[in-house]
Amino acid sequence: MIPDELFFLYRDLAPALIRGAAVSVRLILPSAVLGFACGVLAGSCRVYGFSLLRWAAEAYVAVFRGFPLLVQLYIWYFGMPRLGLYLTPYEAAVLGFTLCSGAYHSEYIRGALLSIKRGQILAAQAIGMSRLQTLRHIILPQAVRRALPGCGNEWIYLIKYSSLAYMVTCIELTGEGKIVASSTFKYTEVFAAVGFVYLLFVTLATWILKGLEKRLTLPGFEFHRV
Repeated sequence: MIPDELFFLYRDLAPALIRGAAVSVRLILPSAVLGFACGVLAGSCRVYGFSLLRWAAEAYVAVFRGFPLLVQLYIWYFGMPRLGLYLTPYEAAVLGFTLCSGAYHSEYIRGALLSIKRGQILAAQAIGMSRLQTLRHIILPQAVRRALPGCGNEWIYLIKYSSLAYMVTCIELTGEGKIVASSTFKYTEVFAAVGFVYLLFVTLATWILKGLEKRLTLPGFEFHRV
């Protein structure tokens, strides 16, 4: 006879975790890519944009870093229908994660951009490169390398705060766990398993980020431990 715990794991918990993990991945991947793109755009506008662009980027960062993420998700999903914009739970979650993540990425990008020596900008202008060409070909590639550890940290946070999606009825990993726990009252076992899956996600992301940092390191600019 199969023990009750193994039967519970096989019949109830494992299928729910697989379904939830698949939805979580579908939330995390586009939000990570789009959030980083928003961060690069906003960070660039804050440092090198014209007055109007700089003001708009600063306002975006202030709002999306200042509002709690859960409040943002509620606004996108429950508030937007009053304005005639109807988003699915998945769309609302991805939009909320993207814009919030982008605001934090922009701060890492802004710091990295400010760390680039002004002499490089002057040299690019001296050979006839435009402001946009200088930013695209000279400044941003260096800034992205320098910002990668901070941006990687934000991607790790994104994996974990993707668990808020179930609050707007996007049933991802945490939501599936909540459903199983509520029906079986095995809260400790279920949420320990959910936490373990998130730990696997974070560990995998950490390995990928370390490999990416190593791949993007330029010879002569490696970080040496003292």
